[in-house]
Amino acid sequence: MYVPEMFALEDPQRVAEVMTRFNFALFVTALPGQAPGGAPTATHLPFMYDAERGPHGTLVAHMAKANPHWRDFAALAEAGQEALVVFWGPHGYVSPSWYGPGDAVPTWNYIAVHAYGAPRLIEDATEVRAMLERLVAIHEAGSAAPWSMARNDEKYTARMQRGIAAFEIPVTRLEAKAKLSQNKTPGIRGQVVEALRATSDAESQVLAEWMEALVATKD
Repeated sequence: MYVPEMFALEDPQRVAEVMTRFNFALFVTALPGQAPGGAPTATHLPFMYDAERGPHGTLVAHMAKANPHWRDFAALAEAGQEALVVFWGPHGYVSPSWYGPGDAVPTWNYIAVHAYGAPRLIEDATEVRAMLERLVAIHEAGSAAPWSMARNDEKYTARMQRGIAAFEIPVTRLEAKAKLSQNKTPGIRGQVVEALRATSDAESQVLAEWMEALVATKD
């Protein structure tokens, strides 16, 4: 990912926040010989990120066994190649009209994190069950009456579990970018934040929140 120095997101806690708060990510692999002549394979998945497991943390996810993507893992390992997981945080259009007088062009503000590592299957059924229960607990946490896997018939749950391929990715490196108008003056950035907050778009509201949190401390 192209990351100019002024847009580099270097705070590990903020990087981890992007990966946990916006955890529905794009999982991408390219087998030896596929690129540039062939196309990479991509699957959209919810991930869990454990920042404490390994130097750069560990990602955990699962996909349907009917999806052939997981069958590429052995070939990737044999070739010594890594997968890419793309996380995108809040993003939105920035109008030149928000800057005030003078020449300007439209742009797009956004936050993105790229995580690299070699995926490996989790084959122990007990470990897979624990992973699924953690994932459910994370996403049910805000519910007034959280659902849990214990509500299902055990035979049904076991059958469904056999239909997935769970895997983990020990992260070898992270690239993080927060393009949030750092190339503008504090006054203009404030105008951009005000304009974003004045829209009815929920994504723009979150983008304004991150602009204030990440950029204001550097002024």
